[in-house]
Amino acid sequence: MNRIDTAIEVGPLADPLHDALLDSRQRWRALVWMAADLAFETDSWGRFTLIAPDPALGWSAGLLTGQPASLLLTDSADGTSFDPFRPTVPVRRRRAWVRRADGSSACLTFASMPILDADGHIRGARGVGIDMTEYDDQSASVAAALRRGELLEHILSCVNQEILAPRMMEAALDALLNAVGAEGAGVLRLPEPPDVPGFAHRAGRGADSVIDCAIRMLNEQPRLLSVGGNFDGRQLLAIGCQTRFGARAGLIAWRAADGRPWDGDDRTLIGAGANVIRIVLEHEAIQREMTLQARTDPLTGLLNRRAFLEEAERHCDRLSREELPGTLMFVDLDNFKAVNDRLGHEMGDRVLLRTTELLRLTFRPSDLIARLGGDEFAIWLSGADHLTAAERAERLRENAPSALADLVGGDGPKVGMSIGIASRHGRSREGIDSLMRRADMAMYEVKRSGRGHWRVSLIEADHANG
Repeated sequence: MNRIDTAIEVGPLADPLHDALLDSRQRWRALVWMAADLAFETDSWGRFTLIAPDPALGWSAGLLTGQPASLLLTDSADGTSFDPFRPTVPVRRRRAWVRRADGSSACLTFASMPILDADGHIRGARGVGIDMTEYDDQSASVAAALRRGELLEHILSCVNQEILAPRMMEAALDALLNAVGAEGAGVLRLPEPPDVPGFAHRAGRGADSVIDCAIRMLNEQPRLLSVGGNFDGRQLLAIGCQTRFGARAGLIAWRAADGRPWDGDDRTLIGAGANVIRIVLEHEAIQREMTLQARTDPLTGLLNRRAFLEEAERHCDRLSREELPGTLMFVDLDNFKAVNDRLGHEMGDRVLLRTTELLRLTFRPSDLIARLGGDEFAIWLSGADHLTAAERAERLRENAPSALADLVGGDGPKVGMSIGIASRHGRSREGIDSLMRRADMAMYEVKRSGRGHWRVSLIEADHANG
């Protein structure tokens, strides 16, 4: 009776308890479905006994139930061997790579724990995983962008520490080479024919072996970043960096055959580095133009007085060491003031340009030619004695009057040349200042004695002709 009464009394209580348990389990499933990308339980053999939500990572729960959980594991991207499906202790925030149903990989952050029996033995596991792949990709992109920014800042910092453009380029290439882990890097100039392409700047090793491949890559894709391979297996990255002044050039980086392949970060850095290189190339061109303007006469393009004296002194020092002769010539135009007064300064400029042309045709490319100012010119002949200089002076004496008369006209002033020559022998230690005084005095002797001829001044004796 008591047993029946008990049964009658307990029976009605069973339904609310059962309903509460079902409701709790349903809530648990709903929370898992909303919060987790994978919830699981495994047995002591490591097989799935529960999978949620359904589907999970593209897998249906029915397909995975009863299968070894290890089938979902793929090679760990970070080199770890963590198995979230067989924990020996509770773990949180551990990452593992698993396979999606479409064959792609997903990085999940797991919280899992072992299921223990009454004796404390592991009889399975349960846990949840959150898909962090997209977050990791975004974080990796942000980290890569920060890294690129830091590296570019470092490259620019190295460049900013230098003043001269060649040193800037050296610093930029060294920093870029280290940033991408390259064997070598260089700036290749691509001039118009007949000039030959070549490295203007280089850093690291192997430049000579990659130049042909680099030229071909830049000619085929002058504006795009391109990847190529050399005959010896070296891996090349090339991108054009043409300056605003029209000069064609390219940035090249290369790795040895056993180096790692170029990745996206490398390409981005090389592309950004090309902008830095282009800026340095433009700065180099500006510095070169400023140097040229500081050393040349703006009308004729010849050396100016300052540059001529510097170069002539350097030549004198070399000739003294080698015990070779050298000769200085002064050329002054006769009746040039009359050209300016009667025909105007524009005609005077044309006479100066024609004189420049005559001098360049008469002397060697290795000789120094300068306009000292006004209608005065100077020529330095390294390795030539007074006899060679006299032969050149005689040629000018014969050719200049007719060439200049054609320019100013038959009714214009008769323009000729008065030339002074000062020579030093191979063992002389005479400096450029002394040579200039002697050449100048010889030229004025010509002026005083009728103009239109030349005179040689030697320390031992003076010789005149014409």
